[in-house]
Order: sequence, then C-alpha cells, then structure tokens
Amino acid sequence: MTDSIMSKAATMEIPINSNGDTGTLPEDDSLEQDLQQVMVSGPNLNETSIVSGGYGGAAEGIIPTSSIKGPAVRYNAEFNKRIPVQGLGSNMHHSSSSSSMMAEEATRGVAVEKLETVKKWGLNTYKCTKQMISERFGRGSRTVDLELEAQIEVLRDTKRKYENVLRLARALTNHFYNMVQTQHALGDTFADLSQKSPELRDEFGYNAETQKLLCKNGETLLGAINFFVSSINTLVNKTMEDTLMTIKMYENARLEFDAYRSDLEELSLGPRDAVAMARIDAAQQQYQVQKDKYERLRSDVIIKLKFLEENKVKVMHKQLLLFHNAISAYFAGNQEQLEQTLKQFNIKLRPPGADKPSWLEEQ
Repeated sequence: MTDSIMSKAATMEIPINSNGDTGTLPEDDSLEQDLQQVMVSGPNLNETSIVSGGYGGAAEGIIPTSSIKGPAVRYNAEFNKRIPVQGLGSNMHHSSSSSSMMAEEATRGVAVEKLETVKKWGLNTYKCTKQMISERFGRGSRTVDLELEAQIEVLRDTKRKYENVLRLARALTNHFYNMVQTQHALGDTFADLSQKSPELRDEFGYNAETQKLLCKNGETLLGAINFFVSSINTLVNKTMEDTLMTIKMYENARLEFDAYRSDLEELSLGPRDAVAMARIDAAQQQYQVQKDKYERLRSDVIIKLKFLEENKVKVMHKQLLLFHNAISAYFAGNQEQLEQTLKQFNIKLRPPGADKPSWLEEQ
C-alpha cells in the first residue's frame, strides 16, 4: 500500500509553502481522484507548472511554464515525462505579424511619399502666387524677353484673325450648300413641269438643264471650299494650338523661375549663420533647376515659332490659290477650269449621299 502511494505521488507536484517546507501528502483516495481528473481533463499549458527536482530531492520551487521561453511542453502524469508540443500556432502568429508589419511599412512609405509631393506642390504654389501678385502690383521684378514676347503676341493676334476667317468660311459653306440644294430641287421641279406642260416643255427643259448644271458646279465648288475649311481648321486648332500650349508651359516656367530667383535674393540678404547657409544652398539648387527648365522651354518656343511661320506660309499659299481659282471658275461658268482646279490640288469629290466615309476609307 505504501509503495503504491509513493509511485503515484512521485508524479504529482509537491507544494512548497512560503518557508520552503514540504506540505503534508494527501490521502490515497484524494490522490487517486486528483490523478483521474488530470488524466481526463488534461493540463492547461498556460497554467502548468514544472517541479524543480524529484520526490525526495532538494525542492527548489515551482516554475510557471508561461515564464519559460521556448517550445511548449506537456507533462505526462503517468510516466513522469515532459512531451514537447510543436509550436505551430506560435509560428503562424509570427509569420502573420511579419506580413502585417511589412504591409504597414509599405503603406507608411506611400503615405510619406504622397505627403512630400503635396508639401512640395503647396510650397511651389505659394511661391508662384506670391510672385504673380508682386508682379501685378509692380513690387516684384520679372524676366523679360522683348523679342520673344513680341513674336508670341503676333501669333496670338494671327490666331484670332484666322479663327475669324475659319468662321466666315464655314458660314459661306453652309449658305452655299443650302443654295445648291435649292437649285437641285428647282431643277427637279422644272423637269417635272416640262413633262406635264406640253406648251412650255422647251422653256421648262432649258431651265431644268441650267439648274442641274449649276448644281453640279456648285457641288464641285463645295468640295474645294470644304478642303479650304479643313486645312484652315488644322492650321488654327492643331498647329497653332500646339505652339500656344508650349508657350503656356514656357510662361509658367518663367513665373516659377522668377519666384525661386526672388526667394534666393531674399535669403542672400539675410543672416549668414549655419542654418541660413543651408537654406541658401537648397534655394540655389532649386533656382538652378528652374533656370534650366526655363531656358529649355524658351528654346522650344523659339523653334516652334519658326517652324509654325514656315508652315503657315506654305499652307496658306496653297489654300488661298485654291480658293481664288475655284471661286473665279465657278462664277465665270467655266466648268472645265473648275474641275482642273480640283485635280491640281488633288481634291476628290464624294458621290451624292456619301456623307460618311466607308470603312475601307477609314483604314
């Protein structure tokens, strides 16, 4: 009986009081009940304690397993062994926490980058607005290229005049188109009346033939005018507009350049301590960047203005000659010269009713 109690008690924790003395062993019945409860329910790893030493040895104390770093263990009460438990939950928790930390770092980096972009944009906008207000009130200085600005003003004035020509040419096209349609309807009416009025057949027939001829020549002239309008529209709304967009970029670069130049001049007039010198160096670098941008866009504007002038002269020489020859031949009643004018400028007329090009023509 004593041996049985000793073998069972050897696997149990020996309670130690605050004075370091071992407590009294419970009776055999309570010991068996405790063992059965442990075997059925199993230990809680977070609350399991490891006994230092064995039965009859020097008792050092009870160490909670929650304070031990390393793999979890399970205490087998029957065989007095500690069975290691694989830490799958711990590894999964570690990997998920690492992934969340990496995602958080990436999000934080993007946020910082956007914040820096907004900060630079706000600072640049403030400086440019300050420079613009100073120029309008006559307090600030601005970089002036008199020759280039004169060319830009001439271009803007030319564009306004060409837009007026384009508007009038479109109006002429619409009115002339309506006249041609009226002549076509009148010619059909005359032809119908020549069949229904025997006594006036010849008179109605002559007028019907005349209106049909005028309608045919009018359609030929409409082809020439439409080509003229299309070419002027391309010159005004594409070629000139592209040059004006470059000019707008140049003017913005000029404003930024003057803003950073004024900022550098103000810093140069201030104190020369370490902090001020660092700010002056940074302002000098920004000033150089803006200066390079300004000079590059200025060169682009000069080149585009030159090419635009050459292209404008070439296009308008051809289109004005076309317009003059077509109008003169039409009102002179010279059908052969009118058709020759279209062939000279490679203008192909669409057949009646073909307002929209076919899919083969669009390829």
